[in-house]
Amino acid sequence: MNPRNFTRPTVFFVAALLAGARLMAPGPATSATASEPQATASQTNAGEIIGKVSFEGVKPKLATIKMDQDPVCAELHNDPVFVEDGAVNANGTLPDVFVYVKQGAEKYSFPIPAKRVILDQHRCMFQPHVLGIMAGQELLIVSSDPTMHNTHPMPKVNREWNQSQPPGAVPIEKKFARPEIMIPVKCNRHPWMKAYIGVTSNPFYAVTGVDGKFTLKGLPPGEYTIEAWTATYGTQEQKVTVRPDESTSVFFEFEGK
Repeated sequence: MNPRNFTRPTVFFVAALLAGARLMAPGPATSATASEPQATASQTNAGEIIGKVSFEGVKPKLATIKMDQDPVCAELHNDPVFVEDGAVNANGTLPDVFVYVKQGAEKYSFPIPAKRVILDQHRCMFQPHVLGIMAGQELLIVSSDPTMHNTHPMPKVNREWNQSQPPGAVPIEKKFARPEIMIPVKCNRHPWMKAYIGVTSNPFYAVTGVDGKFTLKGLPPGEYTIEAWTATYGTQEQKVTVRPDESTSVFFEFEGK
């Protein structure tokens, strides 16, 4: 067909079709930016980290807690109660060590768990003494005691709050918006009551118990930095390689001061 035979509307129509084709054509590949969604961590071929936190040195003598200022608290205990910070297990390991993935999981996104994390005020002590929670996950503070309590977290990057609970009060529901290791918690009415909350950006954390052991499950294969935090003996880091469908062992050892 002779180009001179095109009418003006036909020329406009063809030009529009060509422009649309250029817009729809795939362009060159671009690298992902920080604003794009992160990859969801897959459980396929996931590995795990298992370990133990040991103590080297003279086992410290723990101070006895005096609860006389609140007769209700004193009556809840027949035996002496000792401070929890600095405690050493009978087998030479450390309890209440917060172990978590500090680096290496940033490229993945993780759903916020629907399960609530519970902090109880039981027998005039916070239980557990050390706990972990993901940013945005709900924290439920309950009181099992027949006396007034007061929960006062003291974060540095999250919002501070301070709330009392009389006996029989409804649980307090709170969330921490940002990761923060660690947030100290106190009770303004009972100065011996202390707790620590580790707010993480990933679900890979654990707290050692009476055997000093920990397990971090479901890790995608890769390189990670693991940190062990203690309230008394400082922190330690180790770089760990997690291989598909394998367990990797990590051991930390802290010295007494």
